[in-house]
Amino acid sequence: MEFGSVYHRTTEQYCYARNEEELAISLLTGYDVKQVFINWGDPFSAGILGGNEIWSGQEEEIKERIELEHHLLWKIVLKPKYKRCKYYFKLLTEQEQWIYVEDGFYQEQQLKESGRMIQYFIMPWMNKKDIGVVPKWAENTVWYQIFPDRFCNGEGKKDYPHIKPWKMEKTTYFDLYGGDLKGIIQKLSYLKELGITGIYLNPICEAISNHKYDTTDYKKIDPMFGNEDRMKELVQKAHSLQMKVMMDGVFNHCGTEFLPWKDVLEHGEHSRYKDWFMIQQFPVEKGKRNTRDGSYYSFAFAGGMPKLNTNNEEVVAFIKDVCGYWVDVYGIDGIRFDVGNEVSHYLLKQLRAYLLEKKPDLYLLGEIWHDSTPWLLGDEYDAVMNYPLTSSINDFWKEDLTAKQFEHAINRCMNLYREQNQKVMFNLLDSHDTDRLRTRCGSEDIFYQQMALLFTMAGSACIYYGTEIAMEGGHDPDCRRCMPWGEIEKGVYEKELMAMKTLIQMRKKEEATHSLAIQFLYRDEEAKKERVIHYKKDQNFYVLLNATNEPIGLKEYMKESNNIERLFQWNCKGDVLGVNGTLIYKKNP
Repeated sequence: MEFGSVYHRTTEQYCYARNEEELAISLLTGYDVKQVFINWGDPFSAGILGGNEIWSGQEEEIKERIELEHHLLWKIVLKPKYKRCKYYFKLLTEQEQWIYVEDGFYQEQQLKESGRMIQYFIMPWMNKKDIGVVPKWAENTVWYQIFPDRFCNGEGKKDYPHIKPWKMEKTTYFDLYGGDLKGIIQKLSYLKELGITGIYLNPICEAISNHKYDTTDYKKIDPMFGNEDRMKELVQKAHSLQMKVMMDGVFNHCGTEFLPWKDVLEHGEHSRYKDWFMIQQFPVEKGKRNTRDGSYYSFAFAGGMPKLNTNNEEVVAFIKDVCGYWVDVYGIDGIRFDVGNEVSHYLLKQLRAYLLEKKPDLYLLGEIWHDSTPWLLGDEYDAVMNYPLTSSINDFWKEDLTAKQFEHAINRCMNLYREQNQKVMFNLLDSHDTDRLRTRCGSEDIFYQQMALLFTMAGSACIYYGTEIAMEGGHDPDCRRCMPWGEIEKGVYEKELMAMKTLIQMRKKEEATHSLAIQFLYRDEEAKKERVIHYKKDQNFYVLLNATNEPIGLKEYMKESNNIERLFQWNCKGDVLGVNGTLIYKKNP
């Protein structure tokens, strides 16, 4: 047996309480393992631990098996009667049988040897306070991300000579176009008609730049966007239209006009705020553009964004106060944490407890681009921005992968975290930090193939403003062009808007789109090497994407064509799915 491929531990996503009754357990093995059983029961069923008892439990086969690139993932859900569980695994290959416990592998007869102290796996107790609870509403939310300066100029701002005329064009790092909160309010009906149920705002607090990630005042709306009353109005009107609102919290770093930083620049080592930052050398150089010399830590090496010391008690108290203010005064429903992997776990644990006392269903989202398990254990974030999913979808087209390789990549993404967190993951294909999806795809057909994937994966789906009209744009800052409201109102993008509305309505109506269960389908073994993605969710929901260089006949993939309901199709005519075509369908009874 491939012993090195077997892995389990009683933490993280491998053993956790889904709720007060259910215990989720998963195990990694190599492909040589053909069958897995779990023997489980109460730790004290044979007596007090440490005695002369020989423990045994009930044996149950683990039937759910998920294929990854180099491993098989076996999953089962148990219901321990007394909220605690002791267990071991029995692994069967074609020639061997092994018992797997915490300290390694045994033959079955060794478990019965007198005097042997077997280190079984143990879940001591399913404590209610330790169970990860996420806001239920986030599972079904369709988010719309807004970069305020480029969405809509509602105030006019004709008296600001430095504001450029509104136009969908390539931009620079320093351009200002005058988008504001009033403009967002004016377009709430547009978002409602599109089917949006959540608005994610890039930073709106006072700052110097157009992107506002260099905060000056965390409790003041930037005057370019409006004021506190306008923000309250936005949240209230969004709520009246059944839309949630999430603010962007920039707590990893601040801007150079942040008063505590200015105090440090003025008073140096004698500043009462010196420990609010991570300063290595005094005096601190004013106007520093680059911090590679290590004089102080900053976001990346940007001298204009000094890093906040989130290990400091005063900083922790300050951030708690700011977030509490946003929840109490504005009534927001979520906070996205910029550079969410660099702030301290110490801060996040305190902040979550504090904020959920105020609003138990507040959505806490971290900006993390990699495996985020340490932040998703129930006491910090509810979810993270799902860039691993973004990458997996992108790479299928960019790297010319096979359907089987795509299955492995998606299975990895759908099983990285605990089920609670997977259901509210923030799924996206582009943002203010990436090139735009339409430009990246290079093809309208591939664009809609990827959108079909986004709207049929478990988690909450987010589209970046303008993605609904397949707006183009390269990497930052070109991905931040102005919304072309004139063209939208003239009907120039009617086809694109109709396609997006269809996908969103399908997402809302079909429960299967939210399911974590996904079964990839292949006509035969040879099909696994091809580039046709075909998967099933629940009993009757299907997605079919043709990424080959030839049209394909639908009858090859549908055993029965009767009672087929086409929910979304692109480049699909009759029984032929064109090159880079998309079909989402149901088989009705």
